[in-house]
Amino acid sequence: MGRGRVEMKRIENKINRQVTFSKRRNGLLKKAYELSVLCDAEVALIIFSSRGKLYEFGSVGYIYLCSFEPTFVLYILRFIQ
Repeated sequence: MGRGRVEMKRIENKINRQVTFSKRRNGLLKKAYELSVLCDAEVALIIFSSRGKLYEFGSVGYIYLCSFEPTFVLYILRFIQ
């Protein structure tokens, strides 16, 4: 038997919120890597923590995508503001 669904609301306890962020961040980074390897996909993942710390993952084509795709840069600028 699996776990029940998690209610989607902000975690009020700061320590629990940070622990959850850390665990889910690592899981998300792992999924991005798996997607890039299994499907030969170009994957770029950018995560900003509540403190503004940057976490990122980029498959091999990520650098190419960032350098030559202007819409990608516009998306990034939108999230930074």
